Amino acid sequence: MGRGKIAIRRIDNSTSRQVTFSKRRNGLLKKAKELAILCDAEVGAIIFSSSGKLYEYSNPSMKSVIERYNKVKEEHNRILNPVSEVKLWQREATILKQQLQNLQEDHRQLMGKELCGMSFKDLESLENKLEMNVRCVRMKKEQILKDEIHELTRKVLFQNIS
Repeated sequence: MGRGKIAIRRIDNSTSRQVTFSKRRNGLLKKAKELAILCDAEVGAIIFSSSGKLYEYSNPSMKSVIERYNKVKEEHNRILNPVSEVKLWQREATILKQQLQNLQEDHRQLMGKELCGMSFKDLESLENKLEMNVRCVRMKKEQILKDEIHELTRKVLFQNIS
């Protein structure tokens, strides 16, 4: 014997409505949990009762599910709105051009060019950067020499033993 079909409309009796809400809410949250476990899906279910009480289930967390939803929604809107996509890439290009100009200016200054207009403090900072970089280069060079000496010493000892 199966269940009978019911008309999907608002239940007039408040007690019956509350009982139905409670049973269906629990069933929906149970299905959400099963879907997450069985299918390894990210699931988020949010339910507000007529009295305003919040019920929720999420896997792994509601925050991550909502963040992912917003990200996908934003990407979807971007695809549907090519004008905003163009504006986004134009902004990105402008930012990258500015970064390139800054890097080129830094490079020229590191090479000792375009130092006019730099304050004493800026020149001092540039000098410190250069000194630090020279130290790093010397340390790397010394390490390579030590490794080569060690390798040659090992080869000489190996030849003397043979």
